[in-house]
Amino acid sequence: MTNKIAALTLGLMLVSGCTPESTSDEQSTTSVEFPRADRLVSEIGDTQFSTEAARDEAGESEFVMDWAGIQLGTTVADIGAGEGYYTIRLAERVGPRGRVLAQDINRGALDRLGERVTREQLDNVAIKEGAVDDPRLPENSFDRIFMVHMYHEIEEPYAFLWRMRPALAKGGQVIVVDRDRPTDRHGIPPKLLFCEFDAVGYRLTGFTEQLKLGGYIARFEVSGARPDPSAIRTCASRYPQS
Repeated sequence: MTNKIAALTLGLMLVSGCTPESTSDEQSTTSVEFPRADRLVSEIGDTQFSTEAARDEAGESEFVMDWAGIQLGTTVADIGAGEGYYTIRLAERVGPRGRVLAQDINRGALDRLGERVTREQLDNVAIKEGAVDDPRLPENSFDRIFMVHMYHEIEEPYAFLWRMRPALAKGGQVIVVDRDRPTDRHGIPPKLLFCEFDAVGYRLTGFTEQLKLGGYIARFEVSGARPDPSAIRTCASRYPQS
């Protein structure tokens, strides 16, 4: 695993330090101190990646939760929770001593998830609405932060990741599930993902492509001090996504 991570991260030096290109006409006033995303961004689509039955048949959630080390008592933030596929399964896995915070920017999806949480009497789940450039998570709160099939939709990745860092508890990890596709086709090439996390002070600690439904999982931990927003070096806008 160590050799594979090292080989994948070699590309970071080749994809940093270019002037970013805008992905929309105007940058959010809450993100002006951060560099722009220098890549295309997928449009926010359906809140369901696939049917729950198909994902369960492929053993997706069990594989990801095992790989991420989710156990009784773990505290997890499910970013971009959507209809709650992972939220529900995480709640069962962490048990009554654990906690799951389901976050999304889609108010309608959160309302539907809230109804499901109430119906299934999941007392260890809370729901929170986030922002496009800020997950709005409480500080020093989570052993794991899940970002499943949603990272490519974040318009301000540097601001988002920078503001997300303080939410991790000591030894906490970020788990990203995505596909190796161009960022405007609901995926992100792994080396570009590694670069964006590296730019804000995270280091890659695990990677696998063994998901039965396709895609990959990456694991990150905080590394060093959180950089000043003006010091963040962006990834190359000409980075090949093919």
